[in-house]
Amino acid sequence: MSRLEALAEEMIAEISGADIQRIRESERRFIEHVTFADAGEILEMLNAVIDRDWMALPPWARNLSYRLACLQRPEDTQLLREAGADLYNFGPDWDEIADSLERRAEELEESAVRGKSGEPASNRP
Repeated sequence: MSRLEALAEEMIAEISGADIQRIRESERRFIEHVTFADAGEILEMLNAVIDRDWMALPPWARNLSYRLACLQRPEDTQLLREAGADLYNFGPDWDEIADSLERRAEELEESAVRGKSGEPASNRP
């Protein structure tokens, strides 16, 4: 179990308790660690935690984690789609962002196909 996954599990356990000070401290440790984690570690944590109980990790922690991973891997179409799909689970507030992640993944894939086929790229922004 990675350090980030352990912190996520600790935060989940604290959230179910009633001690607000302990919750804040576990959230602080999680945020501090996820901020500087690489995308691989973040995705490993998300997959492990969500596989165990997909509702345990708070939406803000999931959103932050996926956002940081996407910033590190902006061309990873699978990650963009996974992040978008996760946002749909807690919408509709984030549906527009989820849609934009899906569009970005499609654009990247279309660009890759055009590049392989020798077609000129479109002039779309």
